[in-house]
Amino acid sequence: MIFKQISAQEKRKSFKRQLESSCLRFVGSFSPLVSRLIEKKGFDGIYVSGAVVSSLKGLPDIGLTSLTEVADFAEAFTQCSVLPSIVDADTGFGEEVNLARTVYELERKGLSAFHIEDQTFSKRCGHLDQKKLISVEEMLLKIRTAVKARRDKNFLIIARTDARGVEGLDQALKRAKAYISAGADIIFPEALQSIKEFEIFRSEISAPLMANMTEFGKTEIIPYKTFKTLSYNIVIYPVSLWRLALKAVDQGLDHIFNDQQKDLLKKMQNRQELYDLLQYEDYKTFDKELYNFSLDKK
Repeated sequence: MIFKQISAQEKRKSFKRQLESSCLRFVGSFSPLVSRLIEKKGFDGIYVSGAVVSSLKGLPDIGLTSLTEVADFAEAFTQCSVLPSIVDADTGFGEEVNLARTVYELERKGLSAFHIEDQTFSKRCGHLDQKKLISVEEMLLKIRTAVKARRDKNFLIIARTDARGVEGLDQALKRAKAYISAGADIIFPEALQSIKEFEIFRSEISAPLMANMTEFGKTEIIPYKTFKTLSYNIVIYPVSLWRLALKAVDQGLDHIFNDQQKDLLKKMQNRQELYDLLQYEDYKTFDKELYNFSLDKK
């Protein structure tokens, strides 16, 4: 069926319901067709990473992208799937009035949730050193602004704290509790360094929690079943597919350069698999039914 009919409101309501009783897996996308593959494989949602959006523009993840760029990419990545989506909104793209516009635009684009972080602008990747934080009071104002600006109560606000790597675990917990009091729906403790730290966060925080399973960072790779046991609500894999794709392209270019294109065929998605993903036959059926209907009316 082409053009699946499910509204942003329905996606948000479904996401919120699932959040209450499940440990959801959101995988980072970098194109509409990748989003469709994520859905086809049975994952729970689509994640739009600020690091991926930046790298698609050839830029490092240090706050160089704009609200318009992120919102447009997020809309494109998620429009081909019925799954709910979370977008990385960095530090909110400005002060309070700018953040209010960020909320407006992301909600208008059909996203299901977004997260903002307590780093200063310009920010750094959450798994790098030398991050700097804004004050608790500044972050509380941001969260209250986001709560006030949203129109759909099911458009969820995720508060990310980078305090673990700057002020330590205890301060990260204190910040998380304060962020909940300001109206954050979900807490995202970035760059925790062990299963034990995830356990402590779960024991101290009553709100839904999101864990980041990015590779090559401060956090060890922890199995999904462990987070399920710990009663975490969301696990994100933000850059995994992008890293896989870039590595495959890198290796593929070497094969083509060395006139070994034939060796790549077994590693490629074939023509029929692509057509199936594009729902090629559905479009043909749609066109045929429309044409037959027109003939019947004559």
